[in-house]
Amino acid sequence: MKNILIISCLLLGAYCTSCTHEHNHEHEHEHNHEHDTHTADADEHTDEHADEHADEIIFTQAQAAKTDFRVEEIQPKTFRQIIKTTGQILPAPGDEAIIVATSNGIVSFGNKQLTEGAAVKKGQNIFNLTSKNITEGDQYSKTKAAYEKAKAEKQRAENLIKDKIISQKEYENIKLQYENAKIAFDAIAGNRTANGIGITAPIDGFVKNIIVKEGEYVSTGQPLATLSQNKRLILRAEVSEKHYPALNTITGANFKTPYDNKIHLLSELNGRLLSFGKASGSTSFYVPVSFELDNRGDIIPGSFVEIYLLAQPIDNVLTLPVTALTNEMGQHYVYIQLDEEGYRKQEITIGADNGKEVQILKGLQPGDRVVTRGAYQVKMAAASGSIPHGHSHEH
Repeated sequence: MKNILIISCLLLGAYCTSCTHEHNHEHEHEHNHEHDTHTADADEHTDEHADEHADEIIFTQAQAAKTDFRVEEIQPKTFRQIIKTTGQILPAPGDEAIIVATSNGIVSFGNKQLTEGAAVKKGQNIFNLTSKNITEGDQYSKTKAAYEKAKAEKQRAENLIKDKIISQKEYENIKLQYENAKIAFDAIAGNRTANGIGITAPIDGFVKNIIVKEGEYVSTGQPLATLSQNKRLILRAEVSEKHYPALNTITGANFKTPYDNKIHLLSELNGRLLSFGKASGSTSFYVPVSFELDNRGDIIPGSFVEIYLLAQPIDNVLTLPVTALTNEMGQHYVYIQLDEEGYRKQEITIGADNGKEVQILKGLQPGDRVVTRGAYQVKMAAASGSIPHGHSHEH
């Protein structure tokens, strides 16, 4: 009986040990499974975190401080559509005068210092014409003699018509010859100088060009020089036919001169729109648009310029300064700020520009913080691909 009890106790102890071992093993297995699951979740979160910042560009505040760097939050605003083209500065009608020869003769300059660009006053002697030493004779002497002869014949005819010795028709012909001779003589008599017949300036201004050389023979009516007051100018833009539908919305213009690379605002030069063509020329595919403006003394007539035609304003438009754009293979990109030192490269589609700002059609949203100055430096940082030591992201 005693032996049976001992055997029973041994069997019960072995059974309990086996159960405890199996329970511990199951618990350990469950614990290890939970640990593996948690570790996998953590790894997955880490991968997502890495993917989220895979395209981030690090540009530190220290790097930004070394350059002209600026970030701006963009919001919709009013923008004016711009048509960029080329054109020319021309003198305004009535702003120029052409000096012509009043008789045949040899030209001499009234002022030996006369050159293109020289200032002149109305009534100032510009040229002299003389014909004393040529075979056709002195023009002044010939004109005076013809006038005096016609005058004497008229006086004689007046006596004859009283006695009805000549007909009224003959008298009228003699009178007409006298009036023509008088007109010709008066045209040169008041301008006679010691050097011949003087030619004076009809307006105040400056000499735009001199067409003849001193000592050259000229005929009556031949152009000698052009004078310009240079007070009002014409800005003539040549616009491609593709922009024709927008021409009736044009209200102003800015233009850039090649000799000082300066942007001139028509609004600051008392400028106004004169007209725009209703068709292109027979030899070109461009439509002319003309403006009138004041010349403040720093604009050269005849110069070719870049022109920005200003259309009516458009509301609720996203814009960026042109300094914010970078270009790669014809595609435009900007850099959006993610945090104090983190940036992301963003492809955009642009529309019209006005020389200073550009319209954004696609790629940005209101409230985006965009690098407007120093975009090139951020681009170089992206090319380096390095993350400064100590930089981290907190989420």
